[in-house]
Amino acid sequence: MTLLRGNVRGNDTGTVLFPYPKREEAAGPARKGFPVRPRSGHDPATPDEEEGAEALRHMNEVLARIQELEGAIEDPSDTWGRLRDAWKRAEDVAEPKMAEIVRQARGMLPVLRDLEKRIRRVLRRHRELTPLDRVQEMDRTSMVWLSRQPGRSTAERAGSSQRILATVRRENFDTLENRVLHAYTRLAADVAREWTREHPRAKDSARYKQVEAFRKACRMLSRTLSDLGVMVASAGVQPNYVLMQDRSYREVHEGWLRLLLRRKIEDDLWAWQAETWTDFSVLSIILAIDELEEAELVAQSPILWSGEATGGRWFNQDRPIAVFWLRKTNRIVEVQARPERPGAMLGAAQAHVALRISDPIRADLPRRVAVWTPHAMRRIDLEDAVQGAAQLLDQIQPLAQTEVLRNGLIMTPARGAAAEESAAHGRASATAIAIGPAGEDLSKGFQAVRDFIRSELNEVAT
Repeated sequence: MTLLRGNVRGNDTGTVLFPYPKREEAAGPARKGFPVRPRSGHDPATPDEEEGAEALRHMNEVLARIQELEGAIEDPSDTWGRLRDAWKRAEDVAEPKMAEIVRQARGMLPVLRDLEKRIRRVLRRHRELTPLDRVQEMDRTSMVWLSRQPGRSTAERAGSSQRILATVRRENFDTLENRVLHAYTRLAADVAREWTREHPRAKDSARYKQVEAFRKACRMLSRTLSDLGVMVASAGVQPNYVLMQDRSYREVHEGWLRLLLRRKIEDDLWAWQAETWTDFSVLSIILAIDELEEAELVAQSPILWSGEATGGRWFNQDRPIAVFWLRKTNRIVEVQARPERPGAMLGAAQAHVALRISDPIRADLPRRVAVWTPHAMRRIDLEDAVQGAAQLLDQIQPLAQTEVLRNGLIMTPARGAAAEESAAHGRASATAIAIGPAGEDLSKGFQAVRDFIRSELNEVAT
């Protein structure tokens, strides 16, 4: 995926992103040592599996912060205020995130209890040796069998056991709707277990208790269906009349499809986590600017939310995504995410996010702040990163003609240790912030973003 296209002194440039492999090794280009996504329904048992489970937990937390934008954009007049409140709640790990399994735990538990009392069954015909006094029905095959037995009467042909081959009806629970129910309970129990494993500190919360009770109910019903001989439906089955018309079975089918879609989405997100992380970083910068007392939102790009992630992205927007006016310092601040025309300096810096700060009255050159959003499965060395970024910014200064670009910001996953580092090289400087999507990592990291934004805007004012 091409993140940035530019032109530096007549030469076309670009920044390309490769997806994360689903295995430890991958080719084109060669990559090794990647954490492996944990198997569904299995608890991690080795250090490598623990690392993969932690990577999945981090991915889901970032996803939760992005998905909170869906509810925030319902009120365009206060989108960023509502999103900021949601992120503030995420700083408390005792209040776990909302997720699809949480919604289903709340709405599907009564449905499962209803179906448990009336699991649908059908009467199916079988041929078996039946005592004469219990014979109720015979088909052509049974009649042929009886005619071939020795004897002149039915009693003689029944032999000493007094049994003949007849058609009997037996209860059978292995129907399509019960197979879908069995598949749903198994999948929901696995997803619920993953969710509770990711939130060990939230055991006293109402959401955790709901999900745990739902997981136990799913496991119990799954064992019941297994004992009744019900098979497990495969994905993609065509719903029958019962799945479409019976309310409870229909809700189970719809819930099953949503969880299957979640699995598909996770496959895509695992490969393109870097894109999701970029959106997370952009939103955090917007929230930090919006918090300023002098900041007034004067323009906002329409945000088009997608029901399904594509290439790790849940929403699309025009450019810039947001424009703020700083009343006291009289500055215009644009938040540019994935600009179509980055310019020579931003293209040379290989940064596909930037702040553009200008004065609407004075004729000064606009000033840009490059923002890099490197995503890594393991925590990167902040000190080494800022040294390299500051050196790069200093090296590209001869390209400055129509704008100023001297400062940069690196936003990278904290991986359990929020931190901040800064470095200068010549006339350029860079700051690296390790921020997390929840808990203390989010609280400390977001505070560092606030401090950086304030320092940049104050520098422009002077």
